Amino acid sequence: MIKAASLFVHYGQHAALQNISIHIQPGEIYCLLGANGAGKTTLINTLLGFVQPSQGEVFINTYHVTQQAMQAKRLIAYIPEQVNLYPTLTGLENLAYFAKLATGESLLHPELLRLLSKSGLQLEACTRPVSTYSKGMRQKVGIAIALAKKAKALLLDEPTSGLDPSAAKEFSDLLTESSQSGVAVLTTTHDLFHAKQTGTRIGIMRQGQLIQECVSSSITYESLQTLYLEQMRVCA
Repeated sequence: MIKAASLFVHYGQHAALQNISIHIQPGEIYCLLGANGAGKTTLINTLLGFVQPSQGEVFINTYHVTQQAMQAKRLIAYIPEQVNLYPTLTGLENLAYFAKLATGESLLHPELLRLLSKSGLQLEACTRPVSTYSKGMRQKVGIAIALAKKAKALLLDEPTSGLDPSAAKEFSDLLTESSQSGVAVLTTTHDLFHAKQTGTRIGIMRQGQLIQECVSSSITYESLQTLYLEQMRVCA
């Protein structure tokens, strides 16, 4: 579903991505770890079509992200670290607007409420201005937009950064539920616990390279922490 093949991205003499190959199947949650500047966000932006590869190819399902951009984008939902919504509009109004923008269809009020409820937003919050929302609540509206779009590939850049443990757990549960419905999920994170608890596979990036991959169920949290710190120590 989400695929990068021998991917390179150069900015002048700087190699932001070097020979990245990754394949995320429907139902998988791939958690990508790495220090700031490791290339995680560049990879996300390349998969979204915002950055053009210097070499290699990227696909969403069977669609080439560069050559079949519109078809690929229809399958993708993107949730950044800070979900940008209209602060004076309610959660319900934001969802109605962005869902129509994404699908071209106007969803009925009951369906909008169902999507927000499924994303974990409390009913009383749906009709409040987003300016009163916490970060976790804004993230839930982002999930509801992805659900409305019926996205098959979910790309997230540091989605749990700044969330309290309870909100992070709720968000992780939502990702797991999405994956169980066949969505392929790629999320970047600095949170090793989140990666271990949520991911089916974990990758570690350093200086534009994917240097380590493991299956989450085959590694303990302590072993993951040791492995990650060892890899970060190499580049320190």
